[in-house]
Amino acid sequence: MALPKTLIEPKLIYLEPIVREYPRGREVLARFPNAELVDVSSHWNIPQLADPALAGDWLRVKQDTLVLGVKKGVAMRPNGRSADFIAPSSSNGCAMACAYCYVGRRKGYANPISVFVNIHDIIRALNRHAAKLGPKPEPNSIDSSDWVYDVGENGDLAVDASLSDNVRDLVAAFRSVPGAKGSFATKYVNRDLLDYDPQGRTRIRFSLMPETIAKVVDIRTSPMPERIAAINDFVSAGYEVHVNFSPVIVHENWESEWKALFAELDEALSPAANAQLKCEIIFLTHNVGLHDVNLQWHPRAEEWLWRPDIQEQKWSQSGMSNLRYRASWKRQWLDRFVGWLGESLPYCEVRYAF
Repeated sequence: MALPKTLIEPKLIYLEPIVREYPRGREVLARFPNAELVDVSSHWNIPQLADPALAGDWLRVKQDTLVLGVKKGVAMRPNGRSADFIAPSSSNGCAMACAYCYVGRRKGYANPISVFVNIHDIIRALNRHAAKLGPKPEPNSIDSSDWVYDVGENGDLAVDASLSDNVRDLVAAFRSVPGAKGSFATKYVNRDLLDYDPQGRTRIRFSLMPETIAKVVDIRTSPMPERIAAINDFVSAGYEVHVNFSPVIVHENWESEWKALFAELDEALSPAANAQLKCEIIFLTHNVGLHDVNLQWHPRAEEWLWRPDIQEQKWSQSGMSNLRYRASWKRQWLDRFVGWLGESLPYCEVRYAF
């Protein structure tokens, strides 16, 4: 596997001591023999990563630091949006640095990748859950026949695949889970995944937005033309490939930029990709705490994300203060966006819009 050196090259690895008892843990440690190892009691509680001063060194932490741990809870959570269920994560955190990403608020500052080494516990839990459910009784907006499990809620599995075989194991597992398929969103084109032989049982959702905005807020991700160009190849390799138009960031020139993106996508897609294409549309939700952190490492992004003139405060279920576009305006903007999409990509079904 080709490690994306510009994204992560661990010099420091925090690990729970029990990691050394797992084959996957030993495999990852063997890949980085020169990294400094620091034992920690919990992958969630690492005081060295909770220092507010790290906000000013955001990208270095993401590139130089890796965390290894054991996933404790393996319960499935109902979703009903991108997937039927959220599966236990095989990782947490990300080496990329999208300025709007909620994951960075979950654990300390920068939230480097944590890889969970007990992947077989996660796969066994998936098998048990799917077997208990049995066949999907009727189609829904998520899938016409299969239960769909999001296996990458708290990270980007295309990057994780550069660090361990967890993603390869998940793709292989879904080939033999009756009535179920895996799904994850990504902003990174890792062509090693083309050799995983998914046999139509894994759905990849490439996140797309106009390149003008992406250059400012999608830090350390694959360029938009590269993501679009990869879709046909991943379809040919046996993946189901959808797209996420996410996040939709409203600004003065957004109409022309999104229409140009739709045209680029339409021009690039093969007939096979067209035939199976579906999408999600997710408008920006920003966070007050993340805004304060961004001002320390990437204030330019906040010119796009922090727009109190068109946003309103909303408290999340977890008690966080978020900013979302004002409800009455957002409804109009969403309708307008769906209209542009229908004109440009009439074959692209909208599975979910928020």
